[in-house]
Amino acid sequence: MSKRSKLLAALVAPLALFSMAPAMAGPQELAVLTSYIGDWRGSSALVGGGKSEPFTCRLSVAKGNQEKVNYTGRCSLVSANLSISGTIAFNDSQQRYEAAMSSNAGFTGLAIGRLQGQRISFDLQERDKDKSGSDVRIGSRILLVNGDITVDFEVEFNDSGEVLRASVPFAR
Repeated sequence: MSKRSKLLAALVAPLALFSMAPAMAGPQELAVLTSYIGDWRGSSALVGGGKSEPFTCRLSVAKGNQEKVNYTGRCSLVSANLSISGTIAFNDSQQRYEAAMSSNAGFTGLAIGRLQGQRISFDLQERDKDKSGSDVRIGSRILLVNGDITVDFEVEFNDSGEVLRASVPFAR
């Protein structure tokens, strides 16, 4: 996977946090999930590596089966595209939000949503190898706060110490 593909994977991984086992959400938890249904767009700049590169993302969130919310998303840099899909649900037996995703770059992830007041935060951390076999740390977070979505991500190339970051606010 190229550096740019890893960056896109890190960016859209949290977008994918919306294929869980059946879950039974209460009315309040289901209302929180369904409040994000719609089409979302975001843009930002990838910062680090000696330059800044603009990118854009879009996300579609729809009602799924069994009290789940499904999503599909796509992000584009100048030289790469990444698509993601998945589901987010509330697991009643565990009393927590759970999310999983998959991408066309081979990135998959599972995250537990931490609920604090009106804020749900999903964090993903993964280690991988770049094309040369060097370790790469990929971190991403999605924040759902009062009807808004923000995605933060960071990729650190351990052999060089290079860190690339972005924060993307989404709007309907």
